[in-house]
Amino acid sequence: MDFFSYKNGELYAEEVPVKQLAQTYGTPLYVYSKATLLRHVEAFKNAFAGRNGLVCYAVKANSNLALLQLLSQQDIGFDIVSGGELARVIAAGANPSKVIFSGVGKTEEEIAMALEVGILCFNVESSMELDRINTVAQRLGKVAPISFRINPNVDANTHPYISTGLRENKFGIPVEHALDEYLRASKMEHVKIVGLDFHIGSQLTEISPYIDAIKTLKSLIRKLYAAGIRLHHLDIGGGLGVTYSVEAPPLPNELLNAAYAELQDLFEDVGELQIVVEPGRSIVANAGIFAYKVEFTKDNLGKNFAIVDAGMNDNIRPSLYQAFMNIITVEENPDTELKLYDVVGPVCETGDFQGKNRQLRVRPGDLLVTRGAGAYCSAMGSQYNSRPKCAEVLVDGDKVHLIRERETYEDLWAKEKLLG
Repeated sequence: MDFFSYKNGELYAEEVPVKQLAQTYGTPLYVYSKATLLRHVEAFKNAFAGRNGLVCYAVKANSNLALLQLLSQQDIGFDIVSGGELARVIAAGANPSKVIFSGVGKTEEEIAMALEVGILCFNVESSMELDRINTVAQRLGKVAPISFRINPNVDANTHPYISTGLRENKFGIPVEHALDEYLRASKMEHVKIVGLDFHIGSQLTEISPYIDAIKTLKSLIRKLYAAGIRLHHLDIGGGLGVTYSVEAPPLPNELLNAAYAELQDLFEDVGELQIVVEPGRSIVANAGIFAYKVEFTKDNLGKNFAIVDAGMNDNIRPSLYQAFMNIITVEENPDTELKLYDVVGPVCETGDFQGKNRQLRVRPGDLLVTRGAGAYCSAMGSQYNSRPKCAEVLVDGDKVHLIRERETYEDLWAKEKLLG
């Protein structure tokens, strides 16, 4: 459920007409619904009711400072993958003791920064990274809390670019090497083992890959306990999918109920672990839409194009992942002829499109909206073709907050220098 709906033939974001937002703030425009965002957070928190769990929002999905501020106020944690994301969540008021640092390429500077603020743990992804964390912690006179991200070689049945749990993926330590790395870490003076982590991919629409990964890792956890290595938490990652078209992904409580059922025998043997989840897309994707204007329509000998003012630099998902995202009109146009359109943008690339073969009733000047645009749209935006980044607004009932100003042309070269 979200809070974008039609009223008298016109699309609203909560209590505000999207057409009014476009007139006030211009297009292209990202629009977020506070009520939808908080509803999705609450769904994960409710799934943990009566259980020892922690929700860590995956910042890479959408890192707007105001959205992070809202999320930090919900008493949840954050999953980060860079020093910049750590700086963002701290600036937004997050509690660093609920921050998990993932990613395969952590620099010495990023590790030091995380140790200084006191994060919950590092998800270690390689043997060399473990050595680096231990070295940096020793230099700072600190003990680094660590969890190993284990690659269980489980197929998430998702797009190959967002599959992360197979041997051919760059992420994590192979499960076959995990025990040796835990034993090695247990002998280091400047690391403390606190957990075990896996993350097998994004936009998962089935529970079974999660359960397959848990089954694989239960054996490892038992071996760790037999070796005297005890864990505080088990991080089952994020990746829970959302509905873009006809997908029917499981709900948070369905996922966690299945995970706890599979873990019951392990908990009876070693005691209950805190369960951590790292949702990103499933919290923010359908809390956002992307609004833009039709500049022209074009008929190329029977091939119809709706040329819009939104480019692949604003939303790269359709081009990069061949992702389907639903496109709707802001105003219903029953008197306009229904045609099959490719919705394309102004960027000088054939791959610049928001969607292909869409049945739409549109005229020049009409507004369109891409649904499910809260995740990986603004966050992956660029200035390609020297196109300024879009404005972003948050709607709260009948109130609107500008949470990112539209860039100016001068912003495009603000950090560049002419030759002397």
